[in-house]
Amino acid sequence: MNNDQLEHLLIQVNKISISELEQKAACLGVNLPIEQTSAWADYQATIPGRSAWGCVELVRDGATIALLSLFDYETHGYHYLRSAHGPVWCVERDDALEAEALEALAAYIRKTDKKVVFCRLAVASEPASVEPVLSTRPYNQTVVIDLAGGTEEDILSRMKPRGRRDVRKALRESPAVCADETELALQSFEEHYDVMRETGERDGFVPAPCSDYEDMIRILGPEHCRVYAGRIDGRVVTWSIVTISGTRAVRYYGASLSETMRQHVTDKLVLFECVDLFQNKGCADYDMMGIGSDFAPELMGLNEFKTKFAKNGVVDVAPDRDLVVKKTFYRALCAAKKLRDRS
Repeated sequence: MNNDQLEHLLIQVNKISISELEQKAACLGVNLPIEQTSAWADYQATIPGRSAWGCVELVRDGATIALLSLFDYETHGYHYLRSAHGPVWCVERDDALEAEALEALAAYIRKTDKKVVFCRLAVASEPASVEPVLSTRPYNQTVVIDLAGGTEEDILSRMKPRGRRDVRKALRESPAVCADETELALQSFEEHYDVMRETGERDGFVPAPCSDYEDMIRILGPEHCRVYAGRIDGRVVTWSIVTISGTRAVRYYGASLSETMRQHVTDKLVLFECVDLFQNKGCADYDMMGIGSDFAPELMGLNEFKTKFAKNGVVDVAPDRDLVVKKTFYRALCAAKKLRDRS
């Protein structure tokens, strides 16, 4: 994009601090995702290969239209930016506005940092400036549980019949004792991590090192991160790591032992979490974080479990896409990925 084209952009991109981002969001009544907060920035700064790139405000006609916090990822000899669940829109988004905003953002990044090849962020539409992500598994739907009322019956009343049946059965028959174990997990996460190891072997993934979960819990702190667990005879059989930002809770990670799955111990735990998050943590809704769809068929295996907790809870979200900054370099990365996929 040349200077003449830049002058015609109606959206201005301003660099701001993370504290300014949080203040502007608060003034505009916007509930930030946890990934767009200073607490998350502190956590990400501890992960090798990642560093805070900065925050920006997108302005049109003098009004803030979107905010985003960006992190620099260095991998395989190149750099890209990531803004998880950003931009955070402060006005009603439409495809034309989103396309214009992305064009302005790409021009700003291109001018500001010559190292950046692309920027991975949440994009609802499919403008010409973006491509499907080179890696990771993005999703465009999630399940959000409405926590209004905050009692077990309030939560159960809004579940699908299958969800109510499974949870009520667990309440009657499961010996699992559920509790907020944040303080215990801060002392040691090893017992919980053993459950994650088994979950990974069963579901075909390799979990992050135990220290990653411990760092997340410790750095985000109890205000923004809780650990819930279900135990049978004193042994952890299921657990969740839940993040909190404002009134939104998100089930970020979860694990369970295969031997107790038929007892619906995780169903019992989810209900416990919903009640506690409303009554003791001030949360209004609980995001189960991603399900399968035509966009993400590889995640369809999550739907049976997650969708039963809210009969009207399926929500469309903007999936991650790559905003291309250096076109030639990005095409080379795509070609290399195709070669790897064939081998």
